Amino acid sequence: MEEFMMQIRLGKMTFAALAVLTAAPMLAGAQALNTLVPQKQVVIIVPNAAAGPSDLLARWISPKLSESLKQNVIVDNKPSANGITAGEFVARAPADGSVLGVGNTGTHAINATLYRKLSYDPVKDFIPVVNVFGAGLVLAANPKLDAKSIRDIIAMAKAKPGSVNVAIAGATGEIATNAIKALAGIDMNNVPYKGGAPAVIAVISGESHFVLTPYGGVNAQVDAGKMKILGTTAAKRDPMIPNVPTLAESGLPGFEISMWYGVFAPAKTPASVVSAYNREITQIVNQPEIRNQITSQGFEIMTGSPEQFAEVVKRDAEKFRKVILDFKMQQDL
Repeated sequence: MEEFMMQIRLGKMTFAALAVLTAAPMLAGAQALNTLVPQKQVVIIVPNAAAGPSDLLARWISPKLSESLKQNVIVDNKPSANGITAGEFVARAPADGSVLGVGNTGTHAINATLYRKLSYDPVKDFIPVVNVFGAGLVLAANPKLDAKSIRDIIAMAKAKPGSVNVAIAGATGEIATNAIKALAGIDMNNVPYKGGAPAVIAVISGESHFVLTPYGGVNAQVDAGKMKILGTTAAKRDPMIPNVPTLAESGLPGFEISMWYGVFAPAKTPASVVSAYNREITQIVNQPEIRNQITSQGFEIMTGSPEQFAEVVKRDAEKFRKVILDFKMQQDL
């Protein structure tokens, strides 16, 4: 298990944002993209239900992309277990820039090994366009749960095995939950939901006791007193919630899991289209209004080139492959 704790670390690659965004390069990038993408509606496919981090990403960038392209850019949510329906759709879509997909650590790096048989390859059938933002997960619980830390939850699960229900919002949350169970030697029930928002609702209603999800997916509920945060999976405390300890601090030494969220295109999309989208989305993300929206939700802006994002996806797919196989987590659809 000590070996696992060292291997679970997911290093974040952060890249320097553009220091100066003058009007000329912004206009040039927009014109290039407008020239390369077919003059028809552009669709951004989201693998989860509305209101989760993947959905927020798409809705933050779509209005600005629409302005740049001078055509409609719509967001289409296709929620399913671990984003498989959305993945199938984007993988088979025209590779001309008219269809993009929001993806994350779970839908690409984890799904590549988690499922024995998929109709598409979560890594090879996509081109990473840009890594937009990243975050650790928070352990968000029902406020009535008699627990103040992961240590208390572990004690509850040991006292009554199988009595704790965990809302599973995606593959990363499932792996994090299984890692906690394995490291702590406890039995908890994994209850799957089609995305972060339904999982959060389940915790608020009392159907499940807690969920592991990015802070941006629960901060409004926490502020409203509908949920409480007991810990974070990141290596360091989240500056948005500095009084909340990491799981490593409060009962699981060495534990760390983080997520990234980005934009993908079908595998055969021309490099010129991918590069143009990368430039435009990077410029959008670095606009003060959008940057503030992202960081206020507890996310860290990443960006970087398509090649750098591809390396992140490849690296994490390899790391999670070992974790999934070691813990015998592979599944059949």
